[in-house]
Amino acid sequence: MSEVPPAITVDVEPEFREDESSVDDQRFVFSYTITVHNHSERSVQLLSRYWKITQGHGKVQEVRGNGVVGKQPTITAGHSFRYTSRAVLECPVGVMQGSYTCVDVASQQSFDVSIAPFRLAGPNQVH
Repeated sequence: MSEVPPAITVDVEPEFREDESSVDDQRFVFSYTITVHNHSERSVQLLSRYWKITQGHGKVQEVRGNGVVGKQPTITAGHSFRYTSRAVLECPVGVMQGSYTCVDVASQQSFDVSIAPFRLAGPNQVH
């Protein structure tokens, strides 16, 4: 497995879902919209994901699985793939980070794409 080509980037837009959360039940729901940009001249396929979720009280959860939202999308040269998923925490703040394992469709060379840490925070928590 090689390092990610610099032409693959990931943008994250987290959002607190107040309508699905309950302070009394210690259930804090966040959605996050991910956009994977392929700025290269080659098609890549996203095969699997890894997430490390660290909650504000210190609990760490690791999630691994095939693809994202039930898909293993191929992202053609110059295009992007966007999806929205959710995380449920026991406290109103946390941090997620992770990586995708992808493959260059032409060469079948696999590589990891790092996803920088991003904050999940309910209202009036952390700015």
